[in-house]
Amino acid sequence: MGIFPDIEFEAGKYVDQAVSFIDSTFEAFFDFIFFIASRSINLITDALMFLPWWLFIIIIIALGWYFKSAFSGILYGAFIFIIGTFGLWEDMMITISIILTAVIICLLIGIPIGVAMSFSKLFSTIARPVLDAMQTMPSFVYLIPAIFFFGLGNVSAIFATLIYALPPVIRLTELAIRGVDKEIIESAHSFGSSKWQTLKKVQLPQATPTIMAGVNQTTMMALSMVVIASMVGASGLGEQVLVSINRIDIALGFEAGISIVFLAVIIDRITNGVAQKFQRQGDRA
Repeated sequence: MGIFPDIEFEAGKYVDQAVSFIDSTFEAFFDFIFFIASRSINLITDALMFLPWWLFIIIIIALGWYFKSAFSGILYGAFIFIIGTFGLWEDMMITISIILTAVIICLLIGIPIGVAMSFSKLFSTIARPVLDAMQTMPSFVYLIPAIFFFGLGNVSAIFATLIYALPPVIRLTELAIRGVDKEIIESAHSFGSSKWQTLKKVQLPQATPTIMAGVNQTTMMALSMVVIASMVGASGLGEQVLVSINRIDIALGFEAGISIVFLAVIIDRITNGVAQKFQRQGDRA
C-alpha cells in the first residue's frame, strides 16, 4: 500500500476512465489503423515470400555491393543463406515486414513533425519532453496500450515499435533542417523562393544525409523491439526467441538470436551506406 492510497486510487480510476473513453470514442479510428497495418504487413510478407530464396539473396548481395563493397555484399548474402539453413526463412520475412511497416509509418509521421519543430520553437519546446518520455520509458510499458487498443498480434507490435523508434528520426530531422547554412537560405529567399520552395529545393536536399542517419537509427531501434514485441503475439524471429525461452531450447535460442544479429548487421550496414552515399553527393554539390 502506498503512502497516499486514496490519491492513488483516484488517479488510477481517472486513468482507466480516460483510456476507456478513448477506446470507445475512437473505436472506428483504431479499427481503421488495425486494418491498414495488418494489410500492409501481409502485403509485404506475401511479396517477400513470393521471391525465390536465391533471388532474395542476390538482391541482398547487390545492395551490399553497391552501398558498401563486394566483400560486404557476399558476406550479407551468406548471412541470409545461413538464416535459411536454420529453417527460419519465413520468420525472417515476417520480421522484415514488421520492421519495414513500422519504419515507413515512422518516416511518414516523424519527418513532417521534425520539419514542423525546426520552424516553430514553441512546438519544439512542447514536443521535446514528449520525445524524451517516449525514449526513456521502459519498452514493456508500450505493450499495455498496444494490447488494449489493438489486441494481440503484429499490429500491436507495430504500435509499440512506433512509439519507441519514432523519436530519433524526429530529432535528427529537426537538427538537420536547423543546421542548413543560413546564407544558403537567405540566397534562396533573395531569388524569390517561398518557404515551401526553399524547404523542398534547398533545406531538405542539404539535410538529407542527417535525416538518413535518423532513418538508420529508427530502423535499428525498430529491430531491437523484435523480441519484446513477441510478447504481444508478434510473429517472426522474436517469437522463436520467446519459444526457446519457454522450452529452454538452447539450440533454437541460438539460431533465432544469431539470425537477429545477422539481420541487424545487414540493415545497419546498408542503411549506413545509403546515408554515406547521400553525404558524398551533398559534398560534391
